[in-house]
Amino acid sequence: MMAKLYLNVDSVITLRSTRKTSYPDPVAVAILAELAGADGIVIHLPSDRHHIQDRDARILRYVVQTTLTLKMGCTPETAGVALHIKPDLVTLAPEKREEFTTEGGLDLIVHKSTVSDAIRPLQDGGIFVSILIDPDPGQLKVAHQLNADMVDIHTGTYCEATTSIRRTQAFSKIVDTVKLAHKLKMGVNVGHGLCYNTIKAFKGLPEIDAFCIGHSIISRAVLVGMEKAVKEMSALIKELT
Repeated sequence: MMAKLYLNVDSVITLRSTRKTSYPDPVAVAILAELAGADGIVIHLPSDRHHIQDRDARILRYVVQTTLTLKMGCTPETAGVALHIKPDLVTLAPEKREEFTTEGGLDLIVHKSTVSDAIRPLQDGGIFVSILIDPDPGQLKVAHQLNADMVDIHTGTYCEATTSIRRTQAFSKIVDTVKLAHKLKMGVNVGHGLCYNTIKAFKGLPEIDAFCIGHSIISRAVLVGMEKAVKEMSALIKELT
């Protein structure tokens, strides 16, 4: 089965927030992306709401016809919002104030109890739960112990590597973590920093369920339009099988 493409619309919301206007509208972008073939939409709901509002999430829940993923921190307040909005999937992720992109995965060894407390009410509410982790088998094993439905593997170190040796080492860790997750019967999404070039390295990894990509697609859409940008990435993912 071909991996899916989930479009993260956070870059659109960041652009809107720089001028404090009502546009560009992430809802309109989500609609265009789905029409172009995107399999899901991802939004990040930070605790301080520094660039997305609850209204965005509520409207997207009504509008998105594919899979809606809400990425959020492990707080009772954001869990309450998720239980009200009912996304298809919640991805638990670390938070730093005024951070516009997630710079790494949750440290489950340090925050195991907090993450465990966050997972239970979401799953009891009928929401699938994923955990954003760095590509580390040790972190993955803890996620499995916590009964997470799946993991999102952070690909930033690979995408941002400045030498071929570091890139190869980082990618090897991703592969090992992906394969272990599949062996443990956990769903696997990957993302952060992936673009039209770095995506090509993932050929021959059928264990990946979805690629979560935002900034590179939104940036390309500025030049070629949303429909073409999404279709080009979808075509690259299709070639990975």
